[in-house]
Order: sequence, then C-alpha cells, then structure tokens
Amino acid sequence: MIHLLMGVMGAGKTTVGQRLAQRLGCDFYDGDDYHPEANLEKMRRGIPLTDADRKPWLFAVRSVIDRELSRGVDAVVTCSALRERYRRMLVGDRKAVHLVHLKGPKDLIATRIKDRHPPDADPALLESQFETLEEPDDALVVDVAQSPEAVVDAILASEK
Repeated sequence: MIHLLMGVMGAGKTTVGQRLAQRLGCDFYDGDDYHPEANLEKMRRGIPLTDADRKPWLFAVRSVIDRELSRGVDAVVTCSALRERYRRMLVGDRKAVHLVHLKGPKDLIATRIKDRHPPDADPALLESQFETLEEPDDALVVDVAQSPEAVVDAILASEK
C-alpha cells in the first residue's frame, strides 16, 4: 500500500510521513524533493506556483508512486495535492493508494510555518494554498492539531 499524505504547507506532511514510514517499516518519499529548482526559488520568494509549474513535479511524484506499486512494496509519499485533478493524476482508481488529508486550522499552521528554521517557503504562500485547496471527499481526514504521534495512530487505526 502507498500512503499518500496531502495538505497545505505546514500541515505536517513530512513530520507525520517520516514517523508513519518508520512505524510501518517502509520507505518515505517527500514530494518536495521532486520540485524543479525553479519551483523552489518561486516558493522561497513567496510566488505561488501555477498549474504549469506543478505539472512536471506532479509527474515526478506520480512516477515514485508507480515505481513503488510496481515493486509491490509499501511506502509513504507526501504531496500537497491541493486540487482534485492533481489527486486524480496521482491516485487514479488505484485501491492500493491510501489518500490521507492532513487538515488543520489556518492559524495553527501559520504558527508552525513561522517557527520553521530555516523556512523552505515564504509563509505568505499559505493563503494561496488554502485558496487553491479543494477538499477531497475520498480521503481519510486527520486533524493535525494533535501530536504527530496521535496523527500516525489515527492513520494506522483507520486501516484496521
């Protein structure tokens, strides 16, 4: 199974993803590692990404998911996957991809972003992320106001 953790920046995708992968004993892939340098530069400067900017990145993340599925192994992958069409591209109708939406209030997430050292993206991008977000109706939704361990516990409990 592939656990695809989605949500706005600062929702805890990397922190939760690493801990979930450790608990599952599988590999972890951070979607941010697959952004082209031009995307990273835009984000550092506080410029929201366009669909055209995201396209090669989404294909790269999709290739990671495809590779791990073809290997028949479990993995945890993170990707903001803010729009429904992005999720359709990443997940499709594959039952072996478990979509998890890490969701929390904007003020909590803004505080987390502000406390990052060094910041990997301009905190001003959070507003555009919430504006872009199309809430999924086919995902496990987990409240990130809880501790990362509690979030991982909730994800694992949903699979029993």
